[in-house]
Amino acid sequence: MKKPATVPSARSSDKAWERLNREIVACQNCPRLLAHCRQIASEKRAAYLDECYWGQPVPNFGQPHVPLLIVGLAPGAHGANRTGRMFTGDRSGLWLYRALHHAGFASQPSYERADDGQRLIDCAITAVCHCAPPGNRPTGEEIDNCVEFFARSWELADPRIVVALGKIAWDQTFRFAKSRGWWSGKTPRFAHAAEVALSEQTVLLGSYHPSQQNTFTGKLTEKMLDSVFRRARALCG
Repeated sequence: MKKPATVPSARSSDKAWERLNREIVACQNCPRLLAHCRQIASEKRAAYLDECYWGQPVPNFGQPHVPLLIVGLAPGAHGANRTGRMFTGDRSGLWLYRALHHAGFASQPSYERADDGQRLIDCAITAVCHCAPPGNRPTGEEIDNCVEFFARSWELADPRIVVALGKIAWDQTFRFAKSRGWWSGKTPRFAHAAEVALSEQTVLLGSYHPSQQNTFTGKLTEKMLDSVFRRARALCG
C-alpha cells in the first residue's frame, strides 16, 4: 500500500502548510460552531476577563513533513479557543506538552500561552474539528466539514507515526486510511496504547485523550501518557 507522494521541497510544503492554516482560520462552514466560539469569546471565563479570546477556528501547530502527527478532537472552549494554539491554556495541554517534552517532541513543557516560545520537534498537532464545539461534541456533519483540512494536514505532515487522542480521533484516522486505500475491513477497537500498522510506512498509536474527565478520574495517568510518546519516539528511529 502506498502513501501519497511527499511534497517536493521544504519551502513549498511550508507555504502549503501556511496556506492551509489560513484557510482553516477563515473557514465559515459550521455556523453553530462559529457562533459558539464567538459567544465563549464574548462571555469569557471569570479568570480570563482581561484577555482577548481567539474565538475562531484554530490552526494546526507545528511544521509539515514530520515523523509524528498528533490528532486531537477539537479546541477547548477556554483553552485553544482562547489562546489560538492547539492544546494551549487548559489542563489537557498541561498533560500533553509535559509528555511531549519528556519524549523530546516539545522544546519545553509550557502550555499556558501561545507566545511562550514553545516549539514542537519532529511533530505536528492537528484536530478532527478545528472549532470548539458545545459540550466538546461536534456533530457528524461538522466533522465532515473538516475532513478536507484533516486530509491536507496529514498529507503535508507526511507522518510515519500518528497518535490518536481518543476514540473519535482514532475512528477518523481509520476513515482517512480507508479513503486512501491503506486499510480495508473493520476498524480495530480503540484502546490506550493500541498499535496498528496502517500501511507499510505508517503506524497508528492510540491514547486516551488528556481531558480532565480522564486525568481527574485516573483513567489516564502521566505514566500511561508518557509511555505512548516514548513508543512514538522509539518508532521515529
